[in-house]
Amino acid sequence: MRIALGGIAIESCTLSPLPSRLADFHIRRGADFLDRYPFLTDYADRARFVPLLYARALPGGAVEPDVYAQIKAEYLDLLRAGGPWDGVYIDFHGAMNVRGMDDAEGDWVSAVRAVVGPDCLISASFDLHGNLSQREVAALDMLTAYRTAPHVDVVETREKAVQMLLHCLENNVRPERVWIPIPVVLPGEKTSTEWAPGDRLYATLAASDAAPGLLDISLFVGYVWADEPRAHAAVVATGTDRAVLEQETRRVAQHYWDARHEFQFGVPAGSMDECIAWALAAPEPCVFISDSGDNPTAGGAGDTPVALAALLDHQVPSAVVASIADHAAVQTMLAAGVGATVTVELGGKLDPNTSKPLPVRGVVRHLAPSENTEAVLQIRGVKVIVTERRRPYHFIADMQKLGLEPLQHKLVVVKIGYLEPDLKRHAPRAFLALTPGAVDQAIERLPFQRIQRPIFPLDKAMTWQPAAL
Repeated sequence: MRIALGGIAIESCTLSPLPSRLADFHIRRGADFLDRYPFLTDYADRARFVPLLYARALPGGAVEPDVYAQIKAEYLDLLRAGGPWDGVYIDFHGAMNVRGMDDAEGDWVSAVRAVVGPDCLISASFDLHGNLSQREVAALDMLTAYRTAPHVDVVETREKAVQMLLHCLENNVRPERVWIPIPVVLPGEKTSTEWAPGDRLYATLAASDAAPGLLDISLFVGYVWADEPRAHAAVVATGTDRAVLEQETRRVAQHYWDARHEFQFGVPAGSMDECIAWALAAPEPCVFISDSGDNPTAGGAGDTPVALAALLDHQVPSAVVASIADHAAVQTMLAAGVGATVTVELGGKLDPNTSKPLPVRGVVRHLAPSENTEAVLQIRGVKVIVTERRRPYHFIADMQKLGLEPLQHKLVVVKIGYLEPDLKRHAPRAFLALTPGAVDQAIERLPFQRIQRPIFPLDKAMTWQPAAL
């Protein structure tokens, strides 16, 4: 059997002023992206897997239409040239938005179907923060999604998508899908699987796994910062017994709906000023604060200086900020050199709707030239990492490479939502700051215009009953 591999993945924040351009995508072709699928060697005697193209970008704003068209055209050309195919595996995120187009993944899958024909089986894997449409579910033959947030089952989910595809091909099975959209849209920081009710809801999926005729059931919490009609939670079941699929999707959807009022942040949350006050009063020697509204891994601009300004206003004596994206400031520091005192207007350039540049004067403590040069600027007791382009800091080691020992500071402010596993493991204590930005966690204050209403929590008094589609 011949199976094509490839896909496209980006989480697109439609509220971000930053368009996602071709330079934002890392495009890998052929064997160059096979490292995403280390399990394929276990199935080499059952199928020939042919890698075509995989494109991935850091979460950002809507994708420029010409960029999407170019990547899609190259993928489809490779798909046509390499056919015929027995199966296609598509490696998605699921929350891509192309400017002027709703349901970009649905468009991608429909185009794939047009190339490979009605008999070829198509399987896909998703992030649980994907936004699904009925069109997309109908064009696929099977799908699966992560069951953990933070995501620690990424490779296992990709493998399950491939396993289902092989199973159906080898047994001549054409599975059905049942999809139930749930009118709930919540930030990932409230729907983590590490605390209630997310942990309980995802644990109950194991009960469905044992149902006869069911190959997979996936619960999507959706991506809240995409102002589009398909932004909502959903349950999708894949299998051979439609009655069982409808029964299990209704059960899971009802549990999710019933738990909607229980979702909460996993750590105390408040304004940046409140979080700083809590942290300074805390007995722990170091406290982490999430600058959640400007989280680049959710689509934030990554350059708002709101947290830095608050730290300076509170005269915090010892803190690290990771990070602020500012190309011009980095160039100034490179020209000045380590040890020099510089004056720069820091941040506030990428998302003018959220903040303005912050004039600061500080000492350059570290420079790390690269494709995305990093610098450390010390302003009184605050050491801020400044980068040419926005990037996340999910690992303590990434800060240590810049000469910083974050745990030796009273406060560590990271542009993130819930702490990723390495940060969580090291943080003695953590708070979440409800800061402004394109990925504001206080979603009631976001300017939604196109999301389907009614929807919880924007319409708290609404009622709903699950109906399978």
